Amino acid sequence: MLLIDRKVFFAIFLVFSFSCNTHVSNQVVVYNNDFEKGDLSNITGGVISQYNGSAVLGQYNNGIFALTVNNLPKHDLITISFDLYIHDTWDGNKPPPDGPDLWEMLVDGNSYINTTFSNAQCGGGFCPPQSYPFDYPNSYSNPKTGAYRTDLPGVCSMQNIIGWTTQYKIVKTFSHSNSTLLLQCLDKLVQTNTANPKCDESWSVDNINIQAITL
Repeated sequence: MLLIDRKVFFAIFLVFSFSCNTHVSNQVVVYNNDFEKGDLSNITGGVISQYNGSAVLGQYNNGIFALTVNNLPKHDLITISFDLYIHDTWDGNKPPPDGPDLWEMLVDGNSYINTTFSNAQCGGGFCPPQSYPFDYPNSYSNPKTGAYRTDLPGVCSMQNIIGWTTQYKIVKTFSHSNSTLLLQCLDKLVQTNTANPKCDESWSVDNINIQAITL
């Protein structure tokens, strides 16, 4: 019997729902932040830095931020989108002491992304794998698979070296009806062989947009 992951099943369900009788009756932006004004309201663990001429939320290494959005209007779905920057020497699915380099996104305590990223270079016909766009421990994606940009400079140890930051466009739509939403993003980076882990690999986020959708 063919088994379908529940997240895949729900994604298929959403496609058919929108394409058949169900339609969007209202769609409203309930949170939008590009961090240029230094606004960390309702964010715990928030820190703002400059990357590539723009303010970003980060950088983080073995860190977490939590965004709470209150007083949501009546809705059926939520869409969360943001830019995720993977900086420097992420090692994907490699075992210790180099990895695995995990990154996770949770909403209301439920995991929607639990994956690894790799900025490694392919050599000798071998590409150290990452899990994204699938969940860890899937090992079949080449480094930077699914990236929006791969031509950005690194930070710290790879500062000004093109190709050492990878930008991903994260977009997730899911069922949601609570009046409050809690978005958490965190990492579990491994780099036991360096004196300055944050200077070895980190991540940041920009342009968070959350929309409440009524069907």
